Amino acid sequence: MTESSEWLIYRGAGEPHDGMTRLPPPPPWRDFTGRTAEGGAGGGDGSRDRRLGANRHMAELHRPGAEELEMINAALYLRRPLLVTGSPGAGKSTLAHSVAYELGLGDVLRWSIVSRSALQDGLYHYDAIARLQDVQIAAQGGYGAAGGTPGAVEAIGSYIRLGPLGTALLPSDTPRVLLIDELDKSDIDLPNDLLNVLEEGEFEIPELQRIADRLPDGEAEVLTADGTKVRVRDGRVRCRAFPFVVLTSNGERDFPAPLMRRCIHLELDRPDHNRLATFVRAHLGDEAARAGDDLISRFLERSRSELLAADQLLNAIYLTDAAAPPSRDRLAELLIQRLDRPR
Repeated sequence: MTESSEWLIYRGAGEPHDGMTRLPPPPPWRDFTGRTAEGGAGGGDGSRDRRLGANRHMAELHRPGAEELEMINAALYLRRPLLVTGSPGAGKSTLAHSVAYELGLGDVLRWSIVSRSALQDGLYHYDAIARLQDVQIAAQGGYGAAGGTPGAVEAIGSYIRLGPLGTALLPSDTPRVLLIDELDKSDIDLPNDLLNVLEEGEFEIPELQRIADRLPDGEAEVLTADGTKVRVRDGRVRCRAFPFVVLTSNGERDFPAPLMRRCIHLELDRPDHNRLATFVRAHLGDEAARAGDDLISRFLERSRSELLAADQLLNAIYLTDAAAPPSRDRLAELLIQRLDRPR
């Protein structure tokens, strides 16, 4: 615990100092030090801990509500995408990580949607420019003439990388978990463009299909969204186990009826006091949850009339507990500002 001004790292004094040496470790949900170059099924990029909480074992007594469990299992049984809607911070994205963790389905493949996102971004990317450059270098004698060298037909797979959706549709005995996050931020076409791929569980790579007869056994080795290499035969990717697809939406727009018909829809209610306390315990531990109980109560009271996100509550509890008790209430107000306030 420190005095109200002593917790400040940047002081605006205009003079260099060694304040960064006093900066404490980052909040668990903003800790990227656990990342490894390889990533892999063990959660090597740290995303699982950031989503579920480094102390998630302390929250194991919490269980999702009956309706939530039923809709998740309906999507698993029916091999249908799960469309999860709810307010910011309701736990929509965390749901995908929770399912992957409990069922041992490896790392979650994440496709974060922006206004420019197109179906092609999720399926694969072909780097034609890099291949052309390699062909030109080879023509100038920069590479040997052996088959499989950069730019050669046999090496075309080196210029193709599968996106999150394309990687999720690779054939495997167990399904991957794919999170298509904030679909409501997409342009008007993307929800309709997804229909055929989600219905058929397959897609084609024309760049490979055109030259399949010139590839060894019709196969090319391509890169996945995980950074591993897989072989694609005849330019077609076709799943064996349909992935567990979670599409999230903050409810900012309606989706076309054909997409809704193909999805299992789950609406997440605003979390109650017990669920928020569990959320805080998972990320910050039991002591922080007890110390921040009054902030949780005030957050719940405000959320009845204001749009707030649970992430704001985490930020407030972490900073007010670790940094500046004398200005605790003021900091909490600054960090938990309504998201729907007039601009």
